Amino acid sequence: HIAAKGGGRGKASVEPVRDPGPIHFEATLHRSDASGAACFVDFPWDLRETFGKGNLVPVVATWDDRVEYRGSLARMGGEHAMLLCRKDVLAELGKGPGEVVHVTVTLDLAPREADVPDALATAIDAEAGARAAWEALSPSMRREFAQWIADAKRPETRDARLSKAIPMILSRKRLKG
Repeated sequence: HIAAKGGGRGKASVEPVRDPGPIHFEATLHRSDASGAACFVDFPWDLRETFGKGNLVPVVATWDDRVEYRGSLARMGGEHAMLLCRKDVLAELGKGPGEVVHVTVTLDLAPREADVPDALATAIDAEAGARAAWEALSPSMRREFAQWIADAKRPETRDARLSKAIPMILSRKRLKG
């Protein structure tokens, strides 16, 4: 299996990914910010030794054997890589910072593509250069745009967002930040 690695546009190199099979561990939830809306757990193994990849390893995480979501193991400057536990997962688990969870991590080899609303796909195809710009965006940016359009409740809101989205996609501007 192959994964892209590198510093951004056009700088990817190829790094093999090794699938170690399911990895089970117990971990304490740590607060990820002052609000406590999300938490993280430390992944207690070295990413490169375990997966053959040093950062941003795509995984399927199962929390307490019942709540599953797709995420990534990421090095954030600490001793260990971390795995985010989103607010909705915490709510479903009924857990928060300081509590222990059982985590199962498996390498996620499925494509990470956005479910693009028809209106966005049509707008992208109608604008010169937008399809190439869309394909050049990272998967996370494509998901952000797709979700932003899909979340519009009224047609007027959707149309207003579409008129903003296409220029942003063409200039590779993020929705947030």
